[in-house]
Amino acid sequence: MIKQIKPAILMLLFFTMLTGIVYPLAVTFCAQIVFPSQANGSLLGSSEQPLGSELIGQAFSHPEYFWGRHSATSPSPYNGGASSGSNQGPSNPALIDAVKARIKALRDADPENLETIPVDLVTASASGLDPHISPAAAAYQINRIARARHLSPNSVHELVERYTEPRQWGILGEPRVNVLKLNLALDQRLK
Repeated sequence: MIKQIKPAILMLLFFTMLTGIVYPLAVTFCAQIVFPSQANGSLLGSSEQPLGSELIGQAFSHPEYFWGRHSATSPSPYNGGASSGSNQGPSNPALIDAVKARIKALRDADPENLETIPVDLVTASASGLDPHISPAAAAYQINRIARARHLSPNSVHELVERYTEPRQWGILGEPRVNVLKLNLALDQRLK
C-alpha cells in the first residue's frame, strides 16, 4: 500500500506545481510580453489615473456624453464580476416596462429628436457589459451632445465617424462605436 501512496502523492505534488504554479506563471509572462495592454485590462487613460477599460461599458448619464447600452448586471451596472443578461424575453412585462421607461428617458433628454430610437439604446446586451453602440445609436445622440457642449453637430458627427470601428477583419460583426473612447475624445476636444 505504501508503494502506491508514495507515487500518488508525488504525482499530486508534481501536477499541482505544474498546473497550479508553473503554467499560470508561464501564461502570465507570455501575455505580458505579447499582449501587454490586453493582459492588463485594456485600460484607457494614464497609468497613474486609469479611466476605464475599453472592453467593459460604463454608465454615462450626463447630457454632454454619449450613452451606451444598458447593463443587466447586478448589484451595480457594468459589474464585471457579475456578467449576465437579464434573461427577459420579448413578451416579459418587466422588459416591456423597462424599454418604455428608457424610451421616455431618451425622449425627455432630447425632445426635439423625433427619429426612431435604435434598439441598442433601450436594451441590454447579452453580457450586460457591452462597451459599444451602433453608429446609428451614436448618430441619434449627436444633436443632444452638440447642444450640451456648444459644438456644431457636424463636428460631433466627424468625431463619431473617426471613432467608428469597422467589422472585424472586414467580415465579422457590425460596425460599432466604443462609448468610452468617444467620450474621452469629446473631453479632449474641449481642452
